Amino acid sequence: MVVHRTPTPIMYRVVAGILRTGMRAVARYEVTGIEHVPTQGGFLLTPNHVSHVDPFPWAHVLYNHGHSPVFLAKGSLFETPVVGWVLRHAKQVRVDRETDRAREALPHAARALAAGECVVIYPEGSLTRDPDLWPMRGKTGAARLALQTGAPVIPVAQWGPQDLLPRYARRPRLSRHRTLMQIRFGVPVGLGDLTGPEAPETPVAVATATDRIMAAITHELEQLRGQRAPTTRFDPAAHGLRVTGNYRSGDDQ
Repeated sequence: MVVHRTPTPIMYRVVAGILRTGMRAVARYEVTGIEHVPTQGGFLLTPNHVSHVDPFPWAHVLYNHGHSPVFLAKGSLFETPVVGWVLRHAKQVRVDRETDRAREALPHAARALAAGECVVIYPEGSLTRDPDLWPMRGKTGAARLALQTGAPVIPVAQWGPQDLLPRYARRPRLSRHRTLMQIRFGVPVGLGDLTGPEAPETPVAVATATDRIMAAITHELEQLRGQRAPTTRFDPAAHGLRVTGNYRSGDDQ
């Protein structure tokens, strides 16, 4: 039986139970660095994004360790029948990406951190467009939240979810052998020199924090893959690609 660090809504427990059962059936985990996850107080978790199923493996691991991750989820999900109802009743935070309302999510996330929650932000903002699935350029939400709250930022790299469900695929690739999910939690990102009353949140500080977060995620993924990432992170705008959604179709995913 999982002992939760913070109050967890019944709906959250129900959905987590269903998803844990499903993930056990199709995936096996190889986890390193779990000792870097704080055991007290709120913290930010910043994973790379390679598949629509990749929130489940590391969330499964954290849930088994007593954490109930609070996701900053895209607004369109909250408009989806059933899914939206579940998200609202499972204490998740809505983010209206690429709109003036996007920043409205940060105060909600800050309150969750103050309450000792694990808050999750995918700093890429969407599935990576990098041809080789390396982390692409980061968006500033995670950095802003970290600088405003001083909460530790734990970078997470994962490799394997894309084998179960490739980018923007609608059907999983099931096989006789469960798909290996490699998950690596990194040491907290060093942002101490950018936080505090004597280090105001300037554009330069936000950009520096964002770069450090993305560099930390990339470093952990390099350890999993045994390869070196490109020296320049992929920028969708520079390649004429949509910032969010399926860049190969008109779908908003």
